[in-house]
Amino acid sequence: MTTLLMLAATVPTAVAGDWQMGAAIDLSYANAFQSGDRLAFRSKATTMRLNAFSPNMGMFYLRKLASENSRWGVDIGAHAGYDTDGQVPGSDRLPGYSILRYLSRANVSYLAPIGNGLSLTAGLMNSFIGFESLYAKDNFNYTRSWIADYSPYLLIGMGGQYAVDRDLSVSLYLVSDYDYLAYRSDQPKYAGQLAWQFAPGWKLTQNLFAGPEQKQTDTANWRYFSDSIVQWSGEDVTVALAYDVGTERVVEQAGKQVLWMGSALFSRWHVDGPWSVALRPEIYWDGDGRLTGNRQLIKSVTATLEYKIPLDSAAIALRSEYRYDDSSGSQGGFFRYGGRDELIAGQHSVFLSCLFSFDRSF
Repeated sequence: MTTLLMLAATVPTAVAGDWQMGAAIDLSYANAFQSGDRLAFRSKATTMRLNAFSPNMGMFYLRKLASENSRWGVDIGAHAGYDTDGQVPGSDRLPGYSILRYLSRANVSYLAPIGNGLSLTAGLMNSFIGFESLYAKDNFNYTRSWIADYSPYLLIGMGGQYAVDRDLSVSLYLVSDYDYLAYRSDQPKYAGQLAWQFAPGWKLTQNLFAGPEQKQTDTANWRYFSDSIVQWSGEDVTVALAYDVGTERVVEQAGKQVLWMGSALFSRWHVDGPWSVALRPEIYWDGDGRLTGNRQLIKSVTATLEYKIPLDSAAIALRSEYRYDDSSGSQGGFFRYGGRDELIAGQHSVFLSCLFSFDRSF
C-alpha cells in the first residue's frame, strides 16, 4: 500500500470531474397472490421477500476515474440490505465474508499509456458479466432476471481492458470465484469480455468465465460459462437479447456433466417525460439443479411502469411491477404458504418500489 501511495503522488493532479460520488436507497413492498403469509421467493437470489415491506438495498460509493491527466483511479463503496443476503453462499464461504458482504467496491486502477489506452484494475469490482446490475436503479425492471441472479454481480481479481479502436474493446481478468464470497480452491479463474459496436446503435458483448469451482481442480472439472448479449439502442427504445449457458463436471455426482442455460429479452421504452415502461420475457433451465439448487425449468414475464422525478443531482423513481413465474420439473415450484410445506407451479406477484439515487461529479 505504501508503494501505491508513493506512485500515486508522482502522477498529475486530478482535474475537475475525475471524482464521482453517489448513494442509493431501494425500498419495496411485494405481494404474492397465492397467500397472505410472508413468503420467500423460492430459488431467487434477490428481492426474495414476498408479502412484506423490504429495504432491499442501501449503498454509497466514492470513485476517482483514471484519465490521461491523472492515470491512477480508485473506487470504494459499501452496501447493505436484503439483496445482499443472496450473495452469501450456503457453504465454502470466503474467510472474512461477513465483512466483505458489505463492500460493493474496493479497487484501484491505472490507465497505462499503451496504444489507445490499457486500463488495469485490481480488487473488488463490478462484474462485467451480464446485462443487469445488482442495483435495481440501474436496470430496466425492478426485480432482476433469473440469468442475472445466477451469474456474477461482483468479482474479486485483477486484469485489464484494452480499446482496440473506437468500436472494439477486449478484457481479460484473473478472478477468485464465480461467487465472489465463495472459496473453493486457491487456483485462479479466468474471465474475459469482447465488446463490439458493429453498427450504429448495435452492440455485441461476449463474456466468458472458466475455472475450477470445486476442490478437485483438474481441467476436466472446471466450470465453463458463456454470456452473450446483442443490444440495439434508439432514441427512446432499447432492446437487448441475452443468452447464458454453462457446464461443469461434478465430482460429487460421480463425475456427471451438468448443464444450465437461460435467455432473456430486455426492453425499455421512454414513453414521454417521466414515464417509461419495460418488458422482460425470459426462460431459465437448470435441469440438474446446479445453480438454483432445484431441478427445474422456469418461464417468466415481467412488466414495469416507471415514473421518475429528477431532483438536480438526485432522482426518485417510482415503479410498479407485475411478474408471473412458472416453475416445472421434478423439484420445481414456488412456496404457497409461509410454512413452505406446499409448492405451486405458477406465481403471480406485484412489486411497488421507491428508488432514491444521488450521483455527482466534482
